[in-house]
Amino acid sequence: MAGRINARLAELGIALPEPFVSSAGNYVGFVGANELLFIAGQGPMEGGKPKYTGKVGTGLSPEDGYQAARLAGLNILAQASKALDGDLDRIVRCVRLFGLIASGPKYLGQAQAMNGASDLMVEVLGEAGRHARTTIGSPGLPHDMSVEVEALFAIA
Repeated sequence: MAGRINARLAELGIALPEPFVSSAGNYVGFVGANELLFIAGQGPMEGGKPKYTGKVGTGLSPEDGYQAARLAGLNILAQASKALDGDLDRIVRCVRLFGLIASGPKYLGQAQAMNGASDLMVEVLGEAGRHARTTIGSPGLPHDMSVEVEALFAIA
């Protein structure tokens, strides 16, 4: 469905990946409730497997962490598109992002890595992409992913 947000993605040269949901748990990729859309934690998946694995700051550079969070953000938008039958214009606002960054005990750049997802939301959604956020370092994530990000959107 062609709309304002899909046109913005095309303008940015961004193609959304196929939505991915791991079979590792008993959950779904998204849940809509009234005027809210919850997107389950998404990783830096490409072609059904993690593109970025390991820990940021220990094996992966801060730039890798940023790109991993950006790719997780693209997977969030792909899930949102699936949930909204391709009509991303139904997104009123990105309300909140929550990010887990796999990192060693001395690495303190989790917030900078998470900016990859945050910057993407603003790039694509404009002011409606500005959100509240929490970022936490983690000793490890499923599938050895370097990043996992979940989202909450207000929708029409």
